[in-house]
Amino acid sequence: MSLTINPEVKAQFPDLEVLISIIENVTVKPVDPRLEAFKEDAVQRVRSIYDIESLKDKPTLRAYRDFFWAIKVDPTKNRPAAEALIRRVVGGKPLPRINTLVDAYNLASIETEIAIAAFDADKLRGNLTMRYAEKDEEFLGIGMKEPLSLQGGEIIISDEEKMVAIYPYRDAEETKVTEATRNVLLLFCGVPGISRDHLYEATKVASEFIARFCNGKIKS
Repeated sequence: MSLTINPEVKAQFPDLEVLISIIENVTVKPVDPRLEAFKEDAVQRVRSIYDIESLKDKPTLRAYRDFFWAIKVDPTKNRPAAEALIRRVVGGKPLPRINTLVDAYNLASIETEIAIAAFDADKLRGNLTMRYAEKDEEFLGIGMKEPLSLQGGEIIISDEEKMVAIYPYRDAEETKVTEATRNVLLLFCGVPGISRDHLYEATKVASEFIARFCNGKIKS
């Protein structure tokens, strides 16, 4: 399975890179005491490193904010994923508990400051494409009760049948990771200003955390 960036998107954002990783035979649980303990250690580390006032000026987090403004998304209302998680922790709130796989890659996102998306690979059809949305295309995001009608021009990820994400901040309900997921595709969401090496480091950290708490074998 591969991801192709549409030439129109590449022309506007020539430095944008995205990496994908497939992990097979994962075991997803609602909760794992080992992971909860690991979360607590991560929370303490984050609170010792970051200050909420200067958070937005960290180079990686600033790159995401600048990209959000470029695609006409207000990052103060729809915060980039890693910043939202770090800000939550620094503000004294607990990390969300979804399931062990989502929680594991959220920790990797915090650790690396890279936005990570995950999809149930068995619900994807064919290869992925990053492209601009057409006006009135509909998208049902995780937790949404009704589909969203897009304005057109949003950057999206689609497989050969359907839209699976609005890039890089909202994933589709249909392909979300659940306790029934056995094979997962991870998307490491780059933006201009973030190097391929940084994305590759995020793939290693996420794979390590998922292997530790969800087992699984890296396919690619």
